[in-house]
Amino acid sequence: MQQNKEVNELVFTRLKQERKQWRQDHPHLFVAKPTTKEDGSINMLKWYCEIPGPEGSPWENGVYVLYIDFSQSYPIKPPKCQFKPVLPHPNVYPSGTVCLSILNDEEDWKSAITIKQILIGIQKLLKDEPNIDSPAQYEPCNLYRTDREKYYQKLENLQKVVKKE
Repeated sequence: MQQNKEVNELVFTRLKQERKQWRQDHPHLFVAKPTTKEDGSINMLKWYCEIPGPEGSPWENGVYVLYIDFSQSYPIKPPKCQFKPVLPHPNVYPSGTVCLSILNDEEDWKSAITIKQILIGIQKLLKDEPNIDSPAQYEPCNLYRTDREKYYQKLENLQKVVKKE
């Protein structure tokens, strides 16, 4: 694997280490890997991930595609995590970006947080009660507040398995 000249040494070393750790130990049914550029080289700054829907939740039986974008400031600054397609969740912005305290450098981000911890945290966000005091999407949040049964029905009607890239 050749080092991408655009990636500074600290970022490259950290992501290479994360990739190695992930290959050795990752949660069942989760996927996380760097994407490939059009020229065939590995893009260490953008990862393709799959998060299985948590058991006992309306997201169960689904596999949800997420991209993680790392900046040149990683791990000092958190990566951006974005669902594609966008999920109808109160804590997912209309762009698909996840609103989670561990991904916010002004809240709970710490440079020691790993890709594994990020993905488990996002899966937990799907399982737990959404934070409706800080909604990222109005429509899913409003539906969740006013008609939870309809909200859960909408989730069950979602296309559960998203095709891989």
